[in-house]
Amino acid sequence: MPKATLKDGEIHYDIAGSGPPLLLVPGLGGIGAFWKAQVEAFAPHFTVITHDHRGCGQSSHTRQVYSVEGMAADVIGLMDALKIEQAHYLGHSTGGAIGQVLAATQPARIGRLVLGATWRVADPYFRLLFAARKRVLLDSGNEAYAAVAALALFPPYFIRDHAETLAAERKAALPFAAAPEITASRIDAICAFDGTAHLEKIRQPALIVVADDDMVTPRYLSDDLKRHLPGALYRVMPRGGHMVPRTEALAFNGIVLPFLRG
Repeated sequence: MPKATLKDGEIHYDIAGSGPPLLLVPGLGGIGAFWKAQVEAFAPHFTVITHDHRGCGQSSHTRQVYSVEGMAADVIGLMDALKIEQAHYLGHSTGGAIGQVLAATQPARIGRLVLGATWRVADPYFRLLFAARKRVLLDSGNEAYAAVAALALFPPYFIRDHAETLAAERKAALPFAAAPEITASRIDAICAFDGTAHLEKIRQPALIVVADDDMVTPRYLSDDLKRHLPGALYRVMPRGGHMVPRTEALAFNGIVLPFLRG
C-alpha cells in the first residue's frame, strides 16, 4: 500500500478502479483490507479508496488521545493528499461514526453517505461490551483481545464455517497490532462519541444498513439513527452479524451499490 504523509504520521491507503471517488472506511479494527469484497464489486463503477486508520495496521501507531473527530480529520487529510475534492462515503461501525462527522462538518466533501452497522450515541449495552473488550486487551494482550472480539463481531454460523480461516487471519494480523494502550484509547473514543448534533446537519442522500443479528451495534441503534436521520433509506439484513459486509457480502453489495450509483 502507498502512504500519505499527514500531520504527525502516515496513512497507508490503496486505490482501485475508475470513476467517481468512493471512500470505504472500516470500523474499530481500522484495516482497509476489510473491504476486499466491496472493492472487487465497486471498482468497475468507482475509484475506490481504502485506508488503515491511524493507530492500526500499516498506518502510524501514533500515541495520542484518540477521538472520532480526529479520525475524521485524517480522512480529510487523506482526501487532500490525493487531491479528492468530493467522494461518496461508505463507513462501517466506527467508520459510520466518522461519516456522521464528515457529512455534517464537511458537507461539500461528501456525496452519497452509507452508514453501516453504526450508532448515534453509546448506550449501556455498547459501553459494557467495550469495557469488557478493553479489559481483556489490557489484562491479556492483543491475541486474547482478537479472539474474544471475534465472538461478538461474527455470527456463530460464520465462525462455525470459517474457524480455521479466521484463526489464521488473527495470527497474521498480530505483527501489525498496535500497542494495547493505543487500541484502548480508540475504544474510549468510540464510547465518548455522540453524533446527535451532526445528524441534525446531514443533508446528503443517506442509507443506513444493519444486520438483524448484529451483536456489537444491535439493530435498535440503527433504528435510533433512522429516527434522527428521517430522510435516510433504511435496510435491515436478516443475518450477517456485525461484519455483514464480509459475512453476507453479495447481499450487502446488492443493497449498497445501487444506492451509491444513484
